[in-house]
This record gives sequence, structure tokens and C-alpha cells, in this order.
Amino acid sequence: MLKPDFVKKGDKIAIVSTARKINKKEIREAIALLERWELVPVIGSTIGKESNQFAGSDQERASDFQKMLDDKEIKGIWCARGGYGTVRIIDKIDFSNILKYPKWIIGYSDITVLHSHLHRLGISSLHAPMPIDIYKGTEVSIVSLKDTIFGKQVKYTIPSSKKNILGNSRGELIGGNLSILYSLCGSVSSLDTSGKILCIEDVDEYLYHIDRMLQNLKRNRFFDNLSGLIVGGMTKMHDNNIPFGKKAKNIILDLVKEYDFPVAFKFPVGHIEDNRALILGAEVSLKVEKDQVTLTYV
Repeated sequence: MLKPDFVKKGDKIAIVSTARKINKKEIREAIALLERWELVPVIGSTIGKESNQFAGSDQERASDFQKMLDDKEIKGIWCARGGYGTVRIIDKIDFSNILKYPKWIIGYSDITVLHSHLHRLGISSLHAPMPIDIYKGTEVSIVSLKDTIFGKQVKYTIPSSKKNILGNSRGELIGGNLSILYSLCGSVSSLDTSGKILCIEDVDEYLYHIDRMLQNLKRNRFFDNLSGLIVGGMTKMHDNNIPFGKKAKNIILDLVKEYDFPVAFKFPVGHIEDNRALILGAEVSLKVEKDQVTLTYV
């Protein structure tokens, strides 16, 4: 797995939108944050563009991302926001230069499309808060982004959830938004999960759909040789008038009961204020114990 060089003061970080529209006012906190870290923000042409709900047309968004991807002076691309739209441009992008000159692709939610595609290409990326919501994040989550991107050793230790499945595992950390992972099944961007530790999170979904997506991942053999499962925020879940009968946590537990890998719930990642940065593609150790959960980069 290729890992980009960690950034240093004076490096250029691009901000672009591969999905929904966003204006410069909405990213001013992120710009100020990069400047406080003594990094140089480079604002992409998609910031301020509009085509229905998107940050410009598919071609405009693909071209803006491609420009930053091919620019050797750009050391990271911070995706401004998620929503929907990255899958519409993924096949328009030429990733050949990032294989020669790896750089950090940063974001979460809809940016899972990029994370998954990069994983299949053998390149690490950064699942982390985005400019659209960085001002909402906890101080811990913001520090985790800074420490991670500058190469400081990061280790997460959190209280254990009562419904965790205990155990120790090791493997490449992969994953992201459950809805996106589900939507990529059968494509060239779908994840290879064998021997790896999968992280999932989601927001604003119906409980029956959580079950349907997990059943689809199961049928695609996502869990057959999985080393471990991390469950982040399952936020703002909905139910039908006829209740599904289980909350998200119990839906997951019901699905994984036939497997033998540790499961850690309530991990600080996803559509929550405490959204910690994770290096996807990195080798990690996961310890799920009675009192605490520890995630360590190996």
C-alpha cells in the first residue's frame, strides 16, 4: 500500500468539491485552519460553482479534481463536502499520476467513493472531517486531523460499548460510509475486505435499509474473511410506521453473529461532532476489551 508523504509547513492543500455545491464563505473556517497550521490553501474552481445541486457539471468537477491530482506542488486534496455526486465523476478521472506521486485525499461520507477506488489502486487516504463541517467538530477531532496529516503518531483509546464483541485483530483499515460501500458493490471501486478491518458509519437512513445494505455486503462476501469491524456513528436513523423491530446496533449484531471477529461500536467516526481522522489503507491493531477499545497504527 502506497502511503503519501506527511505534510510539512508551507505545503499546499487544495480544496475542491467533487459532490454538492458549496461557496467560499462556507469554507472560510477551513481556510483559516490551514493557515494557522502554516499550510497554503489552494481553492479549486468548483468552489462557488453550481449545476443544480452539484458544484458544477460532472466534467467541471472531474477537471478540477484532476488538475489538483496532477499538480505535483499540491500535497493533499481536501474535499469540501459530501452529499452526492462523486460517483458520477469517478470514471472520468485519470489516477496514473497519483500512483507516481501519492498525495492525501481527505474527506468522508460521499468521499468514500474516492477512498474505495484508491484502496483498489493500492493508495492510502484519509477519512476525516471536511471544510463544510470542520467548525462543528470537537477539538479532539480537529487535533486528530492535524496530528495525522503532519505524521504524528496517533492512537485511539475509547470506552467499550456493552454490546461490543471482544477480541484482538490486525489488518489494513478500510471502509467509510455504508450507503456508499453498498452502492459500489459490483464495480471496479468495490472494496476487497479479506483479512482487513472494516469501518462503517451512516446517517439519515431507514433501519430496514441498514439491514438491506448489510445483507448485500454479506452476499458480496464482505464479512467472510474480515479481521475486525468498527462501527462509527449511526446517526439520525428513521423507522417506518410498521417498526422494523431492531435498532442499527442490533441489526449489525444479528448479521455478524455467525462470524468470528471483534466488533467495536460507538467509535468516534462519521457524521458526528467527534469525527476522528483515520488513515485508510494503514496496518492497524484493534483491541476490543471489556473496558476499552484501542486502535493503534502498526
